[in-house]
Amino acid sequence: MREFMHYITKAFYGATGWNEDNTYKELNATARELIDFPLPRGLRLNLSSLATPHFATSYQLGSVGVVDGSISYLYSSVPLGGVAAQSDRIPLPALLRSYHQLHELGDLGSRGRQWSFGTHTAAQSVLNFLGIDPARLGVPAVEKAATVANPPTPDHAAEADAVTHKYNSTLLYGRLYLPQSLLEGLIVRRLSPSLQVQLSAVSEQSLRNGGTLLGLIQYDKGKYGVEGLASTDGGFLGLRGLYNFGGDASASTALAPASTSTVDNSGNGNSQAGAERERIYGRFSAGGELYYGTLNKSGGMSLGARFATLPAHRGTPLTATLTINPLMGNINATYAVLAREYCSLATRMEFNVYSYESEWAVGMELWSKRRPAGFLLGAEPGREPEAEFKPEPKPESKWKERSFQAKMEWRLDDPIPEAAKITKSPEAEVVPASNVGAVMEKKDEYLGVLKARLDQNLRIGLVWEGRVKALIFSLGTGIDLHKLGEPFRSLGLEIQYSS
Repeated sequence: MREFMHYITKAFYGATGWNEDNTYKELNATARELIDFPLPRGLRLNLSSLATPHFATSYQLGSVGVVDGSISYLYSSVPLGGVAAQSDRIPLPALLRSYHQLHELGDLGSRGRQWSFGTHTAAQSVLNFLGIDPARLGVPAVEKAATVANPPTPDHAAEADAVTHKYNSTLLYGRLYLPQSLLEGLIVRRLSPSLQVQLSAVSEQSLRNGGTLLGLIQYDKGKYGVEGLASTDGGFLGLRGLYNFGGDASASTALAPASTSTVDNSGNGNSQAGAERERIYGRFSAGGELYYGTLNKSGGMSLGARFATLPAHRGTPLTATLTINPLMGNINATYAVLAREYCSLATRMEFNVYSYESEWAVGMELWSKRRPAGFLLGAEPGREPEAEFKPEPKPESKWKERSFQAKMEWRLDDPIPEAAKITKSPEAEVVPASNVGAVMEKKDEYLGVLKARLDQNLRIGLVWEGRVKALIFSLGTGIDLHKLGEPFRSLGLEIQYSS
């Protein structure tokens, strides 16, 4: 189960408009989430809160042989007041769903033009963040002649301030693990619409030099994304890149949704493009990574490709990836599909051309609108409780049966008042207009999800995640079919509450 802080971090990226999909490290994210989901171990309790739109806290207490826990804090310069932080209001798919649809790339060029409307250019912001005076390097100041000649209106000024604040966002995160006394921290700084810097650190006595620091700079232009990273652990240096083509990455097809529908309705001869789009509409991505350790003088590389359908695709959503490590001779292929709204499937196959060893794994995610008891009894997962079979009520008899009290007193029941005879049918109950949305949302709400996986070693992982009242829980176990005498390898329960 994803932690509350992970959920808030995702909300921060969404509020600032940063696309996490456009990175090479997220190439296999969908299949990894469906197959390699973590199993809870022991008993663990998480208490979290979004105290203010800018500040969140989380406390964790667990018991796996020994009692341990952690304390974490998060600060966001962008207000997150619109995020559903209460555990009884968080949409379960947003927190628990593993199949991930790619986001639209959007028009990053227009956002870049909006960014230049501010009082500082992107280059000046980078230098200021690093503590360098732009004038010393010959970076010219922003010309204000155009601004004086064409002064911005109050609306434009407010919009520019909002855009500048959005793209100057900062995220601070810290977590202390007890009793290990391990401290980890994260700083995310948005420098421009296309540039972001991350610094993460871990401090522990057992680590070399008492800790390690990892720096990551990300450059995203929509059409492509580049990452550079450096770590103090082994003097590690790396470069990753991802290039997109087809689908919304192509300028000719970026306006396909609007233009296709318009042309088809007008009866012109461009309906073939619409038919092709209806058949399959997705994005191809290809990329690679290079890394080198300056201390141990060793390096590596990998190449990968992905095809994933976009949200505008009208068919079955699917994601297929292929990654190759030429130096190690490893080939990895994954395929994930959202077969139904409540069912996701994934497969993974790995093969090594040097040792001829292979591995495979399959994963499944099944959502249900019923409680676990009804789900395990074989009810259809997507079927609403209101749609269950109900026996027809018996027709009312002309003579009403006497009550037990009347029988004991050897008398007839008192006559029913005329006003009480007019009963309201449950089907005819009128729902206020203000509550219609809440009622429909309640009917369509998922109550839980079953996650399962199986690998070539006949090891099974099962997790049931859902919500009871205001508590979100995760109950899971690991089973090894090769050891039928002691098949259960792990068993755990994790409970999360947030306000």
